[in-house]
Parts: sequence; C-alpha cells; structure tokens
Amino acid sequence: MTFVRSFFIFSLLFVATFSVAQDASNENNSDAKPESIAKQLQQLRKDVVALNRDLFVLEEDLLFPSSTQVVVYLSMDVGTYFKLDSVELKMGGEVVTQYLYTDRQIDALYRGGVQRLYIGNLPQGDHQLNAFFVGKGPEDREYKRATTFTFSKGADAKALELTINDSTAKQQPEFAVVEL
Repeated sequence: MTFVRSFFIFSLLFVATFSVAQDASNENNSDAKPESIAKQLQQLRKDVVALNRDLFVLEEDLLFPSSTQVVVYLSMDVGTYFKLDSVELKMGGEVVTQYLYTDRQIDALYRGGVQRLYIGNLPQGDHQLNAFFVGKGPEDREYKRATTFTFSKGADAKALELTINDSTAKQQPEFAVVEL
C-alpha cells in the first residue's frame, strides 16, 4: 500500500511539474511573468499536500476499518514512585508492540502527554490484553509489573488506555486499563 501511495504522489508531482513547464513554455512565447509561474507551482504543491493528506486518511480507513479497529494509549501520573523504561503489549498471547522510552518521552508523559502505543485489527468477540511495564520503582529498585485486561470487541472501534498512577497510600505505582 505504501508503494502505491508513493508511486501515486511521485506521478502527481511529475505531471504537475510537466504541466507547469509546458504552461511556462507556452507563456514564454507570450512574455509570461516568472511570478505567475511560481504562484502556479506553489498552488500545485499545496494541492499535492492536500491529496497526500486525503490518501493517508483513506489508507488508514482501509487498513484499520472501525469494525475491527483497536487502539491502545498510554498515560502517566506524576511519576514519584515509578520511572518508566519500557512497555510490552500482548494481545491473545502474541506480542503486538514493544516500546523503549527516552528521558524526553517520559518527561512528555509526566506533563500530561498521551502516547498511542498500538493500532491494529481484531475480530469481534472477547480478547485479552497483557501489558508489561519495566522501570525503576521506589528506592530506585528495578520494577517489573504486569496488568491483564479482558475486553469485548463489538462492531465499533475499541479504544483502551493504560494508566500508570502513583498511589500515595501504598507508596507504589498502580497500573490499570480503562476503556475509552
């Protein structure tokens, strides 16, 4: 699908450039201004960008139709009791994504950012999500925890959020999954 998209964009740029060059050669015979050619070229570039955006949306709809789409997000609380290093997601016992975090990404999550960890297709029915979190826990010790969540996939798209929250009562992080 990416090859077709790239080929289509390349073809559009080639045709646009060729048509501008053809128009320019026709207008050169009638003493055309270079500004008008530049404006035409700029407009063609804008049109290609808009077409590329539309193609991306169509590609997403084809690859991940809403009847089978599942999206998993990750968000974090302050992070006093846990510093995230990595996350691994399994659906139905199969690893679907693994992610290793940089300090900048963790800082963005602490400031309220939400990361899309996974987007994929699942048939309708019951499914199990397993999430494994690795990082530094209280007193800078290695910390590995997991959470399991069983959900039912219906005809609509399903969105899940993995949350990491500090529990001041337990002085430990809590890991949970929330359906959105």
